[in-house]
Amino acid sequence: MPKDSYLAGLIGSGIGPSLSPALHEREADRQGLRMLYRLIDIDPLGVPPEAVGDLVRAARDLGFDGLNITHPCKQLVLDHLDALSPQAEALGAVNTVVFEDGRAVGHNTDVTGFAASFARGLPDAPLDRVVQLGAGGAGAAVAHALLTLGAGRITVVDALPDRAAALAGALNRAFGEGRAAAASPDRQARLLARADGLVHATPTGMAAHPGLPLPAALLHPGLWVAEVVYRPLETELLRTARALGCATLDGGGMAAFQAADAFRLFTGREPDAPRMLADLTELAGAVGAPR
Repeated sequence: MPKDSYLAGLIGSGIGPSLSPALHEREADRQGLRMLYRLIDIDPLGVPPEAVGDLVRAARDLGFDGLNITHPCKQLVLDHLDALSPQAEALGAVNTVVFEDGRAVGHNTDVTGFAASFARGLPDAPLDRVVQLGAGGAGAAVAHALLTLGAGRITVVDALPDRAAALAGALNRAFGEGRAAAASPDRQARLLARADGLVHATPTGMAAHPGLPLPAALLHPGLWVAEVVYRPLETELLRTARALGCATLDGGGMAAFQAADAFRLFTGREPDAPRMLADLTELAGAVGAPR
């Protein structure tokens, strides 16, 4: 039987601006639950990303019910868990850990979160050729979501060629040969000139990592542009793309919908996802509806 009091947290780097605590605690309050949600930022702790295993074990021993995991720990945490959900195993990335009977079980709610946001905000976007920047944990989830939604071919661009190649290989094994390819940043111009859309899945543009993830000159009005970063909701990439006439999708929907799925895993209660999206929009202090 579900409890009425929960302790959860978020492990990551530079997570001070995260809205996850407020999202989870507000939804819990409305459901008559008590939720304490704590930030566990590796930067002020002075520990490297590889310490995620120690932090997960400490949280379990301290009685946490679950954790969210974000950059740069979504893949590093895999070796420190007792079990993975099928989706997390297929992705090779975890963004949610639930403690069950002393065991740490990894899940991934980024896939369903991005898929729900994209279907809501860019329902008619062409998906024949998509370029994705970033092959980390968030990138793996977004690519899986897009291929599940029917994308024809995704080209993954990453500054680490081996990481891009590994993700492309995993996608081809899961969805069929030819559905994914890897490319280095020096091929961005050629790829984007022929692409239907661009997905950005790196930390660039976050409050702690401002700026553009690629030269602005590579954007053109024929592209739709989807962002994973949600704080701020309007990143420099989205602002630049919108000024050119691109259809855009901010990261708010993914953040809210993945949080709703994590809330369900933590509490066993059904969240009100649209209400959580409204919370995120209010908390971010900007229009959060996809544009």
